[in-house]
Amino acid sequence: MLVNDLVLGAAGDFNGGDILATLATFVILMLLLKKFAWGPLMGIMQQREELVASEIDAAEKARKETHQLLEEQKSLLKEARTEAQAIVEGAKKQGDVQRDEIISAARAEAARLKEAAVREIENEKEKAIAAVREEVVSLSVLAASKVLGKEISEADNSALIKETIAKAGEAK
Repeated sequence: MLVNDLVLGAAGDFNGGDILATLATFVILMLLLKKFAWGPLMGIMQQREELVASEIDAAEKARKETHQLLEEQKSLLKEARTEAQAIVEGAKKQGDVQRDEIISAARAEAARLKEAAVREIENEKEKAIAAVREEVVSLSVLAASKVLGKEISEADNSALIKETIAKAGEAK
């Protein structure tokens, strides 16, 4: 009913002045709202939109950087594992080489000691044989002198010793 009163007036006829005044007031109110309410409100909304967009971009950039850092860390970890494996393998190989060198040196030392022992045994054997020969010669000369009943001269003694040694060597 209020609308009818404004358009038709109190008497029921058409009131154009009131309509124009209402329309002018409405337009002025809209312009004031646009200038003082919608403009700043839209500016704040635009700023908010830009802030949200920049935060989304920053988050996406941070995510990409994090992903890149993660990939770099994985790569470095893989490289470190490979390097550690190579170090372990190198240490094993060097240990094997040292073990083989030690074994080879020990075998060479054992062979040298065995050879030295064999030579020493041969030397001692020769000395023992020479000592036995001398003892045999001495006993032979003693026995011969007792059998003959006389003392043998130095030249005869020497010839007899040489002959006995030669016979002892042949009997061997």
